[in-house]
Amino acid sequence: MEVTAAPAVPGVEAALAALAPRLAAGATGVCAVRRLSGGASQETWAFETSGGERFILRRAPSATWKSEMSIDLETEAILMQRAGAAGVPSPRVRHVLVPEDGLGKGFIMGFVAGETLGQKILRDPALDAVRPDLARQCGTTMAAIHRIDTSGIVDLKATTARSQVDDLAAAHRAGGWVRPVFDLALRWLQDRCPATVPHPTLVHGDFRNGNLIIGADGIRAVLDWELAHQGDPMEDLGWICVNSWRFGEIDKPVGGFGNREDLFAAYEAAGGTVDPARVRFWQAVGTLRWGIICADSTNRFSRGDDPSIERAVIGRRTSETELDLIDLMTGND
Repeated sequence: MEVTAAPAVPGVEAALAALAPRLAAGATGVCAVRRLSGGASQETWAFETSGGERFILRRAPSATWKSEMSIDLETEAILMQRAGAAGVPSPRVRHVLVPEDGLGKGFIMGFVAGETLGQKILRDPALDAVRPDLARQCGTTMAAIHRIDTSGIVDLKATTARSQVDDLAAAHRAGGWVRPVFDLALRWLQDRCPATVPHPTLVHGDFRNGNLIIGADGIRAVLDWELAHQGDPMEDLGWICVNSWRFGEIDKPVGGFGNREDLFAAYEAAGGTVDPARVRFWQAVGTLRWGIICADSTNRFSRGDDPSIERAVIGRRTSETELDLIDLMTGND
């Protein structure tokens, strides 16, 4: 991981006001500028132009941790544009920032109404009718993502099952913590690494409950493409089944709202091919990855690198992932 510094920003509202005429015809300024909650690695702001049209700014903060897996925000914008053209529910990218905008790196997209909080998606009565169909919608959407043409995009890392397990082993060693379950999980994964897929596809990398905008009609947008890469498409199907993204609804493995049968059937109906054993392998990889992120958060909080409440809250979840790994390795998930 590395720390990168973005240009100083004299005033987000003033910079957005200067951009307003280019975002909406007749706009003379902006209002209701506010930073939204969430987003540990990127800043997200909401605002309206003087004509009442709503927008979202996604940009690098003045100083942020950047994962080695993360793509540039400009590449994120390109992927979202291609996703929209491929039929994936996606906010429309309206402007990619340039240095003259004075806002750092990032882009501005149209506002999409709906719910993003995982626990609310699982329990809001307004979503009762659509919730049983969400696993199928996820399968259809993932199949569309895996067909996106990535030609000409050079900022996408190519990964394999083996390379990802090796990266996790390195991160585990570098963390310096004592986690015997992580040791055992790494050996379990190393013994079961599947062969490299002959035709890697675009992988979203963080497709889960919490990164989707859900409305009464279902999935309205797929967010947070910063971990996109080339690899095994089964990785996305495994990641959404990680127990941490079920928000307590542990008997509904797909995001806490659905089952694997619906996810797999919709994915195949949309032209994809499911390998359940690979999906299970990637679920275990995802669980260990989240566990290492949680353990790293504990270290960063304890050292004072990031004393935020969010970092402490994430860190305390490490032991949950250890239980999940034991369930996966013993076939009880």
